[in-house]
Amino acid sequence: MFEQLSTFPGYDQVLTGAKKLFGRIIQTGPVPKHVAIIMDGNRRYARSHKMEIREGHNIGFETMASVLELLFEAGVECATVYAFSIENFKRSAYEVEALMDMARSRLCQIRQHGELCEKYGVRLRVVGNRKLLPVDVQQIVQETEDMTKNNTRAVLYMCFPYTARDDMTQSIRNVVAESLINPEFEISESAFNHFLYTPPLDLLIRTSGTYRLSDFLLWQSVSPKCSVVFSDRLWPEFSPLHMAKILLNWSFNTYWYGHGNGFVVSAPGDSARAQKSPVPVPDSAEDDYSDSSSDAAVDAAVEEEDTFTSDEDPISK
Repeated sequence: MFEQLSTFPGYDQVLTGAKKLFGRIIQTGPVPKHVAIIMDGNRRYARSHKMEIREGHNIGFETMASVLELLFEAGVECATVYAFSIENFKRSAYEVEALMDMARSRLCQIRQHGELCEKYGVRLRVVGNRKLLPVDVQQIVQETEDMTKNNTRAVLYMCFPYTARDDMTQSIRNVVAESLINPEFEISESAFNHFLYTPPLDLLIRTSGTYRLSDFLLWQSVSPKCSVVFSDRLWPEFSPLHMAKILLNWSFNTYWYGHGNGFVVSAPGDSARAQKSPVPVPDSAEDDYSDSSSDAAVDAAVEEEDTFTSDEDPISK
C-alpha cells in the first residue's frame, strides 16, 4: 500500500507533514528516551522485487533516514541502529570488502544528508570495536562524527562494528582498569553500565519477522521495562507510520500501566499478572522456529536472515 502511495505526486510533502503531526501527537504522552532498531530484510526485499541487492540496501538507507526523522520529531533523545556486526568479518574476503565499500558510501551519504542531524540537533556516534575497521574507514568515521560533535539535542548511535559480547567485554576491561588506578573505585552494576557504549533501552524493534536479538544490546535490553517489538515487515517496507503506531502503543501502555509492555511489574509477594504484549506476536513466528532443537531449522533461519550487520543487515537493511 505504502509503495503504491509513494508514486503519487506530492507524497514526500504529505509524508513530511504526517511525521510532524504524529510527532506532536506522540509528545502528548510518555515518549521513550532510547529506541534501538535492528533493520533486517534488505536483501530479501531486493530478491522479491527482482532488483540488485545493493539497490535494496539503498532503499533501506532511505527508510532509516525517514524513520529516524519521525523519532526525533517525536522527541526521542537517543536512537541506536545496528549497522555492522563483528561477526561479518568471518565472511569471505570478497564479501567483507564489499561490505566495507558499502559502509564508506553510507557514511558519505550521512555526511551529505547532514541536514537531518542539523535540523534536529543530532550528534552521531559510531560505537563498536573500531580498530577492526580499515584505516581509511576509521578516518571517514571520525570525520563524520566531528561534523556533528557540537549537536546536543539528541544522539544517534551507529553500531559499527558491534556485538553485545564485545560491548560487555570492553566494559569489564574498563571497570577493571579503573579499579586498578583508583583503589576507592567500586566495582558495581552501575559502573559496568557506565562503560557500555549506549544507555539502557526503552524500546527495541526488529523487522523482517525474525524473532531474536542477534547479539545486539543484550545487556541494555535486559530490563523488564524495555519493550521488544518484532515486525513482520521487511525493513524497506517499514514506514514512519508503522513506527508511529509502535510509539503510540508504547506511550499508551506506559501511561496506563506504567510500563511499555502493557503490564505492571508485580512487587515481591504479589500475585503475578499476565503479561500483555503491546504488539501481538503473529502466528507465523512459530513457522520459522517451531523446532529449536533442529540444527537444520536453525541453519535455514540464519541463511534467510539478512542484515548488513552480523547475520543481519542493519544500516543497509
